[in-house]
Amino acid sequence: MQEKNPIDSLTIMTEIVLPNDTNSLNNLMGGRLLHWMDIASAIAAQKHSNSIVVTASVDSVSFKEPIKLGDVVNIKAWITRSFNTSMEIFLEVWAENIPLGRKIKSNDAYYTFVALDENNKPIAVPPVSPQTAFEKEKYDGALRRRQLRLVLAGKIKPNDAIELKNLFLPDNI
Repeated sequence: MQEKNPIDSLTIMTEIVLPNDTNSLNNLMGGRLLHWMDIASAIAAQKHSNSIVVTASVDSVSFKEPIKLGDVVNIKAWITRSFNTSMEIFLEVWAENIPLGRKIKSNDAYYTFVALDENNKPIAVPPVSPQTAFEKEKYDGALRRRQLRLVLAGKIKPNDAIELKNLFLPDNI
């Protein structure tokens, strides 16, 4: 299977925060943002795998800055690494107040998707070939993040998370 460049999966989704999207503080509701992020990351995963995909996990979601009523939300999503049938997607969320000319990074997160065939069975996905230093950094960290997800989900034992354990060995501290 031919390697793919992370930029090939790049997805940028734009939304505007309307009254129905906000809480009583006129901030974008977290659940609505997670929904939009799920859509953007699913599109990136589909672009990479050329198949139907389903969300396997959502983690490391951090809400740094509130997004206000009327703000334009730009969600940037791309594949950081693929494994056998799964793909890790990194997302950045930017909020823009166009009249004030203000743009802030509000959120980032990692989503994991699994590619499926026409019978809803997992299928192999192409490997990722990182090009830039940032892409290589995300790629290198993806295995440790995956092992942490699997340990927390009870799918592997902590002792089997070799890459994760290596972070805590004396040579790496």
